[in-house]
Amino acid sequence: MKMLAAALPQGTAAIVHLARVGPTAAADDADAADVVQRARAFAQPLLAAQTLDTGEDTLAHADGVAAVLRGIGAAPSLCAAAYLVYAGDMLQRPEEVLRKAFGDSYASLVQLTRQLVQIQRAARAAQVGPGQRAEQTERVRKMLLAFSRDLRVVLLRLASRLQTLRWLAASKTPCPEALARESLQIFAPLANRLGIWQIKWELEDLAFRFLQPAEYQRMAQLVQQTRSERESSIAAARTALLALLAGQGLQADVQGRPKHLYSIWKKMQGKALAFAHVHDARALRVIVGDVAACYAALAQVHAAWPPLAGEFDDYIARPKANGYQSLHTVVHGLDGRPLEVQIRTRAMHEHAEHGVAAHWMYKEAGVRGYAGVSAAGDYEDRVAEARKAVLRELLAWERDFTGAASASDNSDAAAAGPRAAPPERIYVFTPQATIIDLPAGGTPIDFAYALHTDLGHRCRGARIDGALLPLNTPLRSGQTVEITAAREGGPSLDWLNAELGYLASPRSKAKVRAWFNTQAQAQTIARGRELVEKLLQREGRTALERDKLAEQLGFKSADTLYEVVGKDEYSLRNIENLLRPPQPEARDEPLALRRPRTDGASRGGVLVVGMDSLLTALARCCRPAPPDAIAGFVTRGRGVAVHRRDCSNLRHMAETWPERLIDVEWGRPVSDRAAVYPLDVVVEATDRPGLLRDISDVFAKDKMNVIGVQSQTSKDRGTASMTFTVELADVSRLALVLSQIGRVAGVRHARRR
Repeated sequence: MKMLAAALPQGTAAIVHLARVGPTAAADDADAADVVQRARAFAQPLLAAQTLDTGEDTLAHADGVAAVLRGIGAAPSLCAAAYLVYAGDMLQRPEEVLRKAFGDSYASLVQLTRQLVQIQRAARAAQVGPGQRAEQTERVRKMLLAFSRDLRVVLLRLASRLQTLRWLAASKTPCPEALARESLQIFAPLANRLGIWQIKWELEDLAFRFLQPAEYQRMAQLVQQTRSERESSIAAARTALLALLAGQGLQADVQGRPKHLYSIWKKMQGKALAFAHVHDARALRVIVGDVAACYAALAQVHAAWPPLAGEFDDYIARPKANGYQSLHTVVHGLDGRPLEVQIRTRAMHEHAEHGVAAHWMYKEAGVRGYAGVSAAGDYEDRVAEARKAVLRELLAWERDFTGAASASDNSDAAAAGPRAAPPERIYVFTPQATIIDLPAGGTPIDFAYALHTDLGHRCRGARIDGALLPLNTPLRSGQTVEITAAREGGPSLDWLNAELGYLASPRSKAKVRAWFNTQAQAQTIARGRELVEKLLQREGRTALERDKLAEQLGFKSADTLYEVVGKDEYSLRNIENLLRPPQPEARDEPLALRRPRTDGASRGGVLVVGMDSLLTALARCCRPAPPDAIAGFVTRGRGVAVHRRDCSNLRHMAETWPERLIDVEWGRPVSDRAAVYPLDVVVEATDRPGLLRDISDVFAKDKMNVIGVQSQTSKDRGTASMTFTVELADVSRLALVLSQIGRVAGVRHARRR
């Protein structure tokens, strides 16, 4: 294992096939080959006489997909999955059946692949007009996130698309334009990013054939016309180069490099060249043993054949983003015409031909690993790094596609009018190489909340790519983040300060606010519970069930009652009235009636509806005033008590003596002077010197007469509670005064009682 780990190359190629490791490799290989036959036998009766939406026989398509996967060096287990994915469409509970028959890995693969197919179809359907390109681009983003968890899904979909295009070409069946364009714009660039050149070039040529048949035929004729001459000149150059390298003691394999119509056409279009001037239409590929031999062979080529200026690229010293390595040069060949020569090692050639497919390790059996061989320690870390490299290529492919889509939409933007750009996203890794999707500018705290709400609450530090950095550090795509958390605790209020930049995700901000709201609610409930408990102790009713008490007062639960009491939104007097309701007098006494007034109104400006005016009095518990909705309650010997209709005391008395309720309304005052009514204003504030004076100034400026003040201070909490009794002719004036009091320094809230 140590020798294998030391031999791992850098970058994406640092992924090996664990099925080839260990003393049971031969047995494992036999088992892996057998699983392909088992999978095909399982799928054959299910797929018999079934066809895809393109018209291709489903079983034949699965055979073709498996053949493509074998051609790029995929493991037998992945070839077996090609059959199970299509068999899953014919099962009622595919995950359950496949899990029992083949294991969790195959069941998960089938589920992800079927989801991806549905997203692909939706993305193609969205390409009906320029106005829907943004929606289609977003679907491609979702597609990427769907399959980035499992590279096997990527390889299956690439192989399936190639097989579909092969069948359409062989059967001369018309290819839907959306399918061909998706193959050229999405799948071929994806294969290119993963370095799977075989699939990339064939996808491009087949899509080119369907999208631009006239240009494809023209290129095919140009290549065919010069084929004989080109093959003879390449054969002569190959023989000469072999002899040249052998004379210098360099062991090399020299091959003619196949040219692909789409790449030739694209180069002709991009550089405005005629076919005769495309340098790499004639090309050789040299494969040697090691990197030193690459540069030695390059020196011999340049010594024998003059190089063309500006046509040399060293992709060994500067590999491409997807890990491709090779030396490229263009020289004047034996006949003086341009000849491209590519020089690489065998490992570079394998990576160039098959990309990550030949090197990808996926732990299909969970902790036991691939084919029962586990990986741990330093080797496990290197595998995780290799997986990250592949995922970074998927993300780079997404950025390439999104950028191209944005450029193509520029011409449509003016016609469509201003349109908000889709929000940017970043993708970062956990230490286990799991991708986490965050908004641009996301921080380690956003990352922690994306993993788990409780982890976000307890987040206290973060390592970004191994370095301990502040929690408000903006993250970038591709970084690895490790969270340090306390055993218990909660978030900081500083996290909600936008200027400090701790949070970028609206979801994270909502979770922090929810935590503080929960804490504040708990404190309010505790305060209300304390007040209610003290009242019950004074009344000697501590045995009373609290939930039953709340229900009698019209609340769903005791905590709901405690909360409104703790907020001072519900008076404890209502509970006292419930516990000590007024007792009716022993004997009925005649109602004390006043003589009718000439204007039909009582002294308080209240008119009793339907009869001559009775003696009326405004209730002190709710202090009604125009234009409050009011109702009357006939008392024993004290006339009609006028209450606000929302008064809790009135509600309880009405439940006990409904026959005593009487309709009343506001009438005109008996004198020419405007009637005034006493009202209670409750103010809660942080206690400080001059508070009473500042609030009194507000009443004075509004020319409002204060006829009484009650003040109570809580030194342990540093709060002051004051009740002002003021006289008003109309309640509508009170709203403005309450708003002005609320702006006084230290005032928490002001309300009418």
